[in-house]
Amino acid sequence: MFFLATNRDHDLVENELPESEWVRRAAAGDEDAFVLLASRYRDRVWNTASRFARGRAELEDLTQDLFLKIWKGLPGYRDDAPFEHWVMRVAVRGCYDFLRKNRKRREREILHDGSADHSAGDPSSHRKREQREAWEIVHCLLSRLDAKDRTVVTLLDLEERSVREVAELTGWSESNVKVRAHRARKKMRRIYDSLEPDIEAS
Repeated sequence: MFFLATNRDHDLVENELPESEWVRRAAAGDEDAFVLLASRYRDRVWNTASRFARGRAELEDLTQDLFLKIWKGLPGYRDDAPFEHWVMRVAVRGCYDFLRKNRKRREREILHDGSADHSAGDPSSHRKREQREAWEIVHCLLSRLDAKDRTVVTLLDLEERSVREVAELTGWSESNVKVRAHRARKKMRRIYDSLEPDIEAS
């Protein structure tokens, strides 16, 4: 993928120019400048996207879409805030859009896909299976939330960001973040209680 994997080497010139110059060039349509910026922020955007996507293919597609949003949004970037903050705001809001558009499909996803390895007698396999099943339960609970609730829980509880950071990334007020997080966690508790018999039986 163009933005995610590149062999172009900018190591020498990167040290000669400030990031603001690369941003200016990328905003003017310089693809090489944007590739350099994308390589710099690739891991951070990828890690954030991984909290919202399921499976490698979906994660790659989502990350690619996020960098396309960043690329297209560059002409509107203003340097009144650090570029990194702007990049992550675009990424988080792109993830929110992704959740909103895919909610119905996610509601149809089942808790287990039937492909788990049920190897017996291997303690490490048992631990890995328990970890995988726990993560599947988390994904199941999150998939039942609307996009805003899932976004706030993911940023606060999975990415361990502060309320202030979440407010800056989403554009919501800090009080709105706190209220939404409280309500979302209560919803997850109710959903888990309603699923618990099925979970124990699986």
